[in-house]
Amino acid sequence: MFQDLHWLRQTPNWVWYSFVPGFGGLAICYAGHQSNIRSWIGWGAGFTLAALAVSSSANFGLIVWIAQIVTAFSLKKRYLIKTAPRGLLVPATATNAEELANLRGKIDINECTKDDLVRVLGLPIVYANDIESLQNEGYIFTYAEELSEIAGVPASHVRRIAPMICFSYNYQKEASFTWKRLNILSVEELTASGLDRVVAEKIVTERQIKGEYKSVIDVKRRTGLPFDSYRHIC
Repeated sequence: MFQDLHWLRQTPNWVWYSFVPGFGGLAICYAGHQSNIRSWIGWGAGFTLAALAVSSSANFGLIVWIAQIVTAFSLKKRYLIKTAPRGLLVPATATNAEELANLRGKIDINECTKDDLVRVLGLPIVYANDIESLQNEGYIFTYAEELSEIAGVPASHVRRIAPMICFSYNYQKEASFTWKRLNILSVEELTASGLDRVVAEKIVTERQIKGEYKSVIDVKRRTGLPFDSYRHIC
């Protein structure tokens, strides 16, 4: 754990190189190349060109110089996370996960990349692929336990990384996802979609009594039905 925290607290040499007047932006280009983030390369090139363009003006040159330094420090944490040796930042316990989250921030399961899932959260690639597929289809995760229920991530791993994750909400993205059909379709329509009639009736009856479902997990909790009984419609 000490090694994890030490890695995230260090300041890479390229950050100090950003202090070089005129050409400090090239340090940001280097960081972008090393972390494979193309936008950083563009920013660094932009700072360098801007510095050369205003080299005759001390005031504007100072503004560009300060801006590139502030940018370098703001990118430092993400750079360290992106370039950390594989497995270094994966928490061994929930306590370690909480300490890491306090230091580097939480990972948004609904917005993160597959690289974040594997490199930062330590998920095997098979689970990362499934989560990425659900993200692309518009699924909105709302609870940590959904990672087990929906993507099959072992519950022990979910408990360990729980302090490191959060869940954003995007209504427009969720509205187009197929599980929402459980709030719309009738018993006959659900049956026609492949659900067993008993399952369809229970889903619709619960919906009529207590209102729309908020998530796939909400369906499971309220109906008591196993997810496998309606998985194919989600």
